[in-house]
Amino acid sequence: MTYNPRKIRLLMALRGAGVTDTKVLAAIERIPRELFVPEAFQDRAWEDTALPIDLGQTISQPLVVGLMTQALELQPRHLVLEIGTGSGYQAAVLSRLCRRVFTMERLKPLLREAEARFEALDIGNITTRLGDGTRGWPEQAPFARILVTAAGGPEPPKDLTDQLAVGGVMVIPLGSDHRGQRVVRFRRSEAGLIREDLWPVRFVPLLSDPPQPVRSA
Repeated sequence: MTYNPRKIRLLMALRGAGVTDTKVLAAIERIPRELFVPEAFQDRAWEDTALPIDLGQTISQPLVVGLMTQALELQPRHLVLEIGTGSGYQAAVLSRLCRRVFTMERLKPLLREAEARFEALDIGNITTRLGDGTRGWPEQAPFARILVTAAGGPEPPKDLTDQLAVGGVMVIPLGSDHRGQRVVRFRRSEAGLIREDLWPVRFVPLLSDPPQPVRSA
């Protein structure tokens, strides 16, 4: 791997800010973030900052990626559902740490660009779907881990919590507005969900598609 002083400085900053899991740091080091940002921001790819991508979306700040990934407590055999593919960067990081990533995106141009990046990097354990992430991916459930990279309301979507396996972990930003968002971790036990508020954050909103009208025969 070529020496990149900006990458090294970023990894040291992440470690100092609380990303202490060496496997997570190694995954971030291995994924070339410059391939996931627009050409105009190439010189900022290894800065610890969120950057704009197409259609009014963003690629998350590396510190947020690192902390949320770490909060999932991933194991190599886990099946992970990611809601909000975006640029594909978070999914690519997850792919280095688990068995398979199922990632959903509601904006087709973003998903197609992300798929092209996965192919260019020869990442073979990511499966994509175009659709409403709030409804999850029931055909592949239950999931050991669920990561949502857009902000829900006060509570997580029920379709997603229903698809979390017993013993599983979900990490999701929640809050009524952007000023009150927090990353929340849910653990599913036999008795139900256990909630743990982690840290403040700011994400684009988690959107759902309007229900389709029922057509009479």
